[in-house]
Amino acid sequence: MGIDFTNLQHHQPIQKVVIHSLDMALYQVSVVINNIEYYVKDPRGEILKANSPLHIQKLFDDIAYHAMVLRHSSAYDEMCGQPTRQQDNTLEVPYGKNGYY
Repeated sequence: MGIDFTNLQHHQPIQKVVIHSLDMALYQVSVVINNIEYYVKDPRGEILKANSPLHIQKLFDDIAYHAMVLRHSSAYDEMCGQPTRQQDNTLEVPYGKNGYY
């Protein structure tokens, strides 16, 4: 499910903003509203993307939220010959409101 970035103003304060680290310079963003996670869409209707987490953090300057996190899942568990992992390897660290820009 997705939500337009312009509609986020109506859901303040947002429970959680999640910055998904997909690659070295590719990030997507989702938000948790009423315990449901939605990917954020840009004005063209595509999932919002950025080249750094700071770009996403800056987009949320005027939007109230309780928490912002950076989330990364490792693909290395999918290597050939490795046993299937029993639990998720997602790493989620606090982020946001750090004044770095």
